[in-house]
Amino acid sequence: MFGERMHKLLKVYELLGGEEDIVSPANELIKEGHILKLSAKNGTTQDRYLILFNDRLLYCVPKLRLLGQKFSVRACIDVDGLELKESSNLNLPRTFLVSGKQRSLELQARTEEEKKDWIQAIHTTLMKHERTLETFRLFNSAHREEDETPPSSPNVDLGKRAPTPIREKEVTMCMCCQEPFNPITKRRHHCKACGHVVCGKCSEFRARLVYDNNRSNRVCLDCYTALRGAQGPSPIPGQNTPQRRRSILEKQASVAAENSLVCSFMHYMEKGAKGWHKAWFVVPESEPLVLYIYGAPQDVKAQRSLPLIGFEVGAPEANEHKERRHVFKITQSHLAWYFSPETEELQRRWMDVLARAGRGDELQAGPSILESREEEEAAAASAIAAGPEPEAPLSTSKQGPQG
Repeated sequence: MFGERMHKLLKVYELLGGEEDIVSPANELIKEGHILKLSAKNGTTQDRYLILFNDRLLYCVPKLRLLGQKFSVRACIDVDGLELKESSNLNLPRTFLVSGKQRSLELQARTEEEKKDWIQAIHTTLMKHERTLETFRLFNSAHREEDETPPSSPNVDLGKRAPTPIREKEVTMCMCCQEPFNPITKRRHHCKACGHVVCGKCSEFRARLVYDNNRSNRVCLDCYTALRGAQGPSPIPGQNTPQRRRSILEKQASVAAENSLVCSFMHYMEKGAKGWHKAWFVVPESEPLVLYIYGAPQDVKAQRSLPLIGFEVGAPEANEHKERRHVFKITQSHLAWYFSPETEELQRRWMDVLARAGRGDELQAGPSILESREEEEAAAASAIAAGPEPEAPLSTSKQGPQG
């Protein structure tokens, strides 16, 4: 058993060209294999290689060589402090997130089975690591509770662990000053401390980050203030002024979506417009009679809001907007909005929520799109397993005399 373990470690050591010191009796190879990594910039996929040990996760890049070193280590992420999160994004199937102190990765498996295998392997490794730490703490009487800070505690780990960067295409405006981006004068940048997408002016600050070996990195104003204090450069005039009255539209899309009755991308068109536009729509739980329209899922400010009371929901006329699928419309007096969700299931969900909001009915959050699908599949499977229902017996109740 021990010899087999060391043989596996030596084999991986050769694949890495000796870059990582992994040959040790304390190390154990858990899983290795190719996987796709999603770019934080535009969401494109890149072929990568993961090697999971009992104490670390190696994120590697393939090298075009026939002999010798096959992979180069791009990042070594400690299992200690590692977090695993499964994605429920319908537009990105088979994805999951690995977030560690040194690096955060959004990964995509090629098959559902491959995804389950990786999640199971990482989860088992994390559980085993936690049990080892717990055993150590039981024997270590000198351990102090104040040293145990949850990895996800706000601000405590700022700069100490790599952030999960927000994908640029999910943001249309700076997450600090809320100014719209454009490719010439208002370009996108990532804050290396929190992962938010901000403009150049809001990220012209630099701070040393522990997870990057205390190297100086570009950070946003909020993170600079938190990491360095208020003694640094003066804030940009007019920016983040505490006295500024917040607009009703300043409701961050990602936060609203987490507590929403329904949310998704849809194409839409107002009556009289010439073409369709795509946007991110949210009906929040806290404001169930208002439809918020965002440019993208991570925007910090809505472009528009639409009160829903009085609107009626229905199908378009026979000659209306057949160029798109799953179209429905909402109308009120002379106003009309046309919507085209991506699926028939989303169309049903949106029409139901908007119809009830238009009537002013009390609305409650229903199951998510994924949960609804799972419930429907489970109900269908149960019905098939149970077979056809027996016919109801004829009524034998006696009828009274007819007058």
